[in-house]
Amino acid sequence: MYVREETIDDLLRRVYGRLLRHGAPISPGRGSAVELTGVLLQLTNPRARLSRSEARGRVFSALGELLWYLRGTDRLDVIGYYLPEYADSSDDGKTIHGAYGPRLLKTHGTNQIRTVIALLRRWTDSRRAVVQLFAATDLARRYKDVPCTCTWQFLLRERKLSMIASMRSNDAFLGLPHDVFTFTMMQELIARSVGAELGDYYHFVGSMHLYDRNREQARQYLAEGWQPTTSPMPPMPRGDPWPAVRGILRVEKAFRTTGKAPPAPTNGYWRDLIRLLTVFRLAKDDDATGIAALRRRMVSQVYDPYIEAKEVAARGPR
Repeated sequence: MYVREETIDDLLRRVYGRLLRHGAPISPGRGSAVELTGVLLQLTNPRARLSRSEARGRVFSALGELLWYLRGTDRLDVIGYYLPEYADSSDDGKTIHGAYGPRLLKTHGTNQIRTVIALLRRWTDSRRAVVQLFAATDLARRYKDVPCTCTWQFLLRERKLSMIASMRSNDAFLGLPHDVFTFTMMQELIARSVGAELGDYYHFVGSMHLYDRNREQARQYLAEGWQPTTSPMPPMPRGDPWPAVRGILRVEKAFRTTGKAPPAPTNGYWRDLIRLLTVFRLAKDDDATGIAALRRRMVSQVYDPYIEAKEVAARGPR
């Protein structure tokens, strides 16, 4: 199955429809599902990475997962702040074996992201800019969580950086929207790091599946109708993004651990991301007034529906 679309919602609608109509039944360890094999998705506008639907528009948890990667940690409490369900994937109640962060930034003492950036700066036509996530040792015993992603490959062609993610397995309902967000954000970070524009994003999956427990939710998503495709995230600012990333990581840690944050990067793009983290924190306290104030201060209006939903939830039933 090959699908080429402009936005994440266009991809999701095609994938869910095909799984519901033609998926073959399987019974893996996590529950009964239907499956498509050998699926290739091509996203021609990787900044259109945010679903506009009520069901799949999970910008806050997706941003939290991205920052978990960039922090280079496997700690459950860090990702559990955004996604409590990760507790079911921990072998010891403290860490996640398959966490991407240590594999990206600390594999045998190697920061794979920094290495790939250096490689592409030296040899723009390189075919070796590959990040490895699944390891041979993941087969040594039955861990609760091992990476679904095998590799990321980055190709710099005609001053555009394309990305190819190779997945052994992908949960179409819960995993796919998060993966597209976090992976294309990594793609854009690396593109800016090498002075390139954003190319296409390719998502290859050996087993694309939909669990039976999510079938009705997938049908409800399709019943929402066609989603608008005109509101991608704004472009990441040109230049080295890593000072801003380090600043956001400091702010995120402060919010998560103390509820307060130090001064943030001043650029509107990065400040909007920090405001999203703030909204998430305020939502935990049902602070609808604070959320409304932040909503008015956002630079980009693309995040407005997600913030509005948090504000409405914080106000509670009327």
